[in-house]
Amino acid sequence: MPPREDKDLIVVTVIGVDKPGIVAGITSVLASLNVNIEDISQTVLRGFFAMIMVADISKATCSLSQLRDKLELKAKELGVEVFVQHSEIFRAIHRV
Repeated sequence: MPPREDKDLIVVTVIGVDKPGIVAGITSVLASLNVNIEDISQTVLRGFFAMIMVADISKATCSLSQLRDKLELKAKELGVEVFVQHSEIFRAIHRV
């Protein structure tokens, strides 16, 4: 189903070695910036953690660039990698 037009969606991907607190750390940054998680999936494969989220930034209290910086800072603290893409860019890249 296509997103509603009043939403501004991003795709957040997190990967790294599994340990407690990854989901809490990343989602707390989003919550503190008024970013709403629309969908989330996470798994652990042989000790490796992977999570992908679709989040609405239409009511965020910062720019996408600032959000990316804050998530990268938290990811470094947690020892994981985080990738943030606007949903339109994500769709365009994967259309080819």
